[in-house]
Amino acid sequence: MLDKETTPTANVKPDLAAKYRGACVEDLQLPPAFCLSEDAPISHALEAAYEREFDQLPILNDRRRPIGYLYVPTLKQKFEGGSIKEDDPVSRCITHFPLSSKSHPYTVIDPLTPLEELEQFFISAGTDFALVTDVERKWVLAVATKDDLETFVKRRG
Repeated sequence: MLDKETTPTANVKPDLAAKYRGACVEDLQLPPAFCLSEDAPISHALEAAYEREFDQLPILNDRRRPIGYLYVPTLKQKFEGGSIKEDDPVSRCITHFPLSSKSHPYTVIDPLTPLEELEQFFISAGTDFALVTDVERKWVLAVATKDDLETFVKRRG
């Protein structure tokens, strides 16, 4: 017999489900993502990251599809070290996403993804952030981080 107070979640440990109490990515109240095209200058990326206090900036191709991201601390380090210039394109520093395949499937994280699934994604993918997209993966809506999850749990008590 199922308990009417809880909703089972596929492939997620019960303790994670209890931790987030049915919350989804939308409940994190993330700021909108700021995306750059792969030919944007480094100066634009540094300025945008500084103004918005972002550590990761999604990078889009000419069809506006996510192809990778910039990790801002590494970008700053390269800029300060002189290995890149402010007018260089961000494509010189992109960490590309692996192509989706059977061995490395693409995981859709959208606003209605349960938080326990987001945490499970962080664990299984070995990453600290996820791009939040619409279900069809046409638009990058936000960037969710492990810190966002920790803040949410602390805030909720």
